[in-house]
Amino acid sequence: MSTSSSIGSTPPELLFVLLHDGGLAPDGPDLLAPLADALRQQYPNAALVALHAPLRDETGRCVWWLGPEPSPDGLDAALPGLIQRVRAEAARLDLPWQRVALAGLGDGALLALEAVQAEAAFVGRVMGFAGGYLARPTHAPQDVCIHLMHGLADARFPYHRVVDAAQTLVSLGADVTADLLPHLDHGLHPALIEKAMGQLRTFIPAKLWREALLAAQEEDRASRQ
Repeated sequence: MSTSSSIGSTPPELLFVLLHDGGLAPDGPDLLAPLADALRQQYPNAALVALHAPLRDETGRCVWWLGPEPSPDGLDAALPGLIQRVRAEAARLDLPWQRVALAGLGDGALLALEAVQAEAAFVGRVMGFAGGYLARPTHAPQDVCIHLMHGLADARFPYHRVVDAAQTLVSLGADVTADLLPHLDHGLHPALIEKAMGQLRTFIPAKLWREALLAAQEEDRASRQ
């Protein structure tokens, strides 16, 4: 199930898909509401969609995120329905995948991160709060900016796994940031949201740096002729 909203009367320019922690019922507390509010303030012409478990896969079977504990089998069951749902929302809004972002909390972060590992040209950005990969990444997702926000006191998902994943992604050539904040336990803390908003505003993907460098080199060669 999901809830959605868009701000403004003009067609949205961006789509943010928010993924709740595993097993949270749609009528439970909306733990991602503060993040949704921050996104609305920073991107007033964006569409927001909040996805809750269960989703339905292509056969109509209900899929509860990852099961009682994240596992490869649970991931394989959950990803097709998630990918199908996000692509359908982007198509409905006539937005290319580069203008779609995933933001997940806990198991939702794991799903978002693993989705871009499994599916090429899926979304342009991922924000992972208090969660990480099921397994160490083996390749860098192409043209995806990954932002990890984590508390150093998170006992449910230890921060060293986030550090290891970030270092691995950097070595693989990915665009990734990792903000680790002291004294924060598992959850969506205001300080993590603030860090995420800052990364969305200021982070420049390596691809754009390369394109700018090539353009400057071409301009320099042209001026010498």
